[in-house]
Amino acid sequence: MSAQLDRLVGRLAQEDRLIVGYSGGADSALLATVAHQVLGSRVVAVTAVSASLPTSERRAARTFARDRGIPHVEVCTDELDNPQYVANGGNRCFHCKTALFDALVPLANLMGAHTALGTNTDDLGDHRPGQAAAAQRGAVFPLVDAGLSKADVRAVSAELGLSTASKPAAACLSSRIAYGDEVTTEVLARVEAAEEALRATGLREFRVRAHADGTLARLEVSEDELDTAFQRRRELVQHLRAEGFTFVSLDLLGFRSGSMNALLTLTPVAR
Repeated sequence: MSAQLDRLVGRLAQEDRLIVGYSGGADSALLATVAHQVLGSRVVAVTAVSASLPTSERRAARTFARDRGIPHVEVCTDELDNPQYVANGGNRCFHCKTALFDALVPLANLMGAHTALGTNTDDLGDHRPGQAAAAQRGAVFPLVDAGLSKADVRAVSAELGLSTASKPAAACLSSRIAYGDEVTTEVLARVEAAEEALRATGLREFRVRAHADGTLARLEVSEDELDTAFQRRRELVQHLRAEGFTFVSLDLLGFRSGSMNALLTLTPVAR
């Protein structure tokens, strides 16, 4: 084993039972896989299902867990019933994680288990109020405890032969909506449909960011796809307008995770 994997195995061996918050992304997939190897049936991967989870990600998470024999359940969360979440201030993720733990804690209490999230060390320097909510609920962060960065997560995942090793970063659909614009099921559905349409064109790593109450789509694509996106801009605009966006822009800085956080220093939204 690599040193990183050895440390993660050692950390997870300290647990008796574990509930893993599992989205199917590279981080949570690695955590769920290694936890299952160490703890067997004493680990359960739990996926939170709401309008902010893309259907494709839900399907992929199911398939990954099934193929690896990881016990997996889905729970419905109700963050869209919370006016503070809908208002989409800078603390939106706090309310999201609160809703998640409202669903996870009863299961964890029933099992006598800790709840674990796939936070890695790179996440610690970003604006992630959801981590505070998780910590308040007693969550553990085994990847952080084992000192794994995002690059480490991908390297260890490749070592284990996981299909998620090179999976592009994914985040909830609400992260596509500009802070201060309300999160609604209509805009979430529009963003999801737009991203599915663009994925079908061959784009691999990108985001459709919704501004101006969902009338403007700001398209971020990876730097190596920027030239292609510009050359195919009329086709991409056609797809985005078909999903209800009036205006379409191509972000010249390309794709970057958490780009909406720049708004927190520009607008007086709640933090």
